[in-house]
Amino acid sequence: MSDLSLENEFSAMSATEAAARLIGCEIVRTIANQQLIGRIVETEAYDQGDPASHSYRGETPRNSVMFGPAGRLYVYFTYGMHYCMNVVVGPSGYGAAVLIRALEPVAGQNIMYLNRNISDPRQLLNGPAKLTQALAINKQFNGHNLAIAPLELKLNPVLANSDINWSRRIGIKEAPEDIRLWRASLKGSSYLSK
Repeated sequence: MSDLSLENEFSAMSATEAAARLIGCEIVRTIANQQLIGRIVETEAYDQGDPASHSYRGETPRNSVMFGPAGRLYVYFTYGMHYCMNVVVGPSGYGAAVLIRALEPVAGQNIMYLNRNISDPRQLLNGPAKLTQALAINKQFNGHNLAIAPLELKLNPVLANSDINWSRRIGIKEAPEDIRLWRASLKGSSYLSK
């Protein structure tokens, strides 16, 4: 996929539209000529009008990627021990991104299991910190263009609205009631986060 087509796909979308659009798409991570692939089954939308968003108080050196071109990766470190990855969406200059909360393993599980030191496929990628550990994604990917290896976003066909469930974001208390239901997930998936 070209840089421009990925950027065009997400630059006109709101965070919630993109959160739904990303369900069913794939993250492709190449390590030592092997592809690790996970299908996105759970996301959360974050927007600069949302008190729970890193972009709520405006652009800073830490969150500047959120205000950049769509289709880039925003990676942050949390709780002093975990990385989380987000797909930047919306027009440049507007701070919005979609947190990737859970993936369904598709390929490269042997490396994922080694990176996570576990053997249960349902526990492999079912959380934002788990999936970055399994795919060896860290701060060096902050700002990375997801149209380019070794970390790519593969767009799959848009799913029907009936395939997507909307619910409360995990651990978010400060957001107003009308924007708490910004967590999208694939109905029936056994790979969702807890």
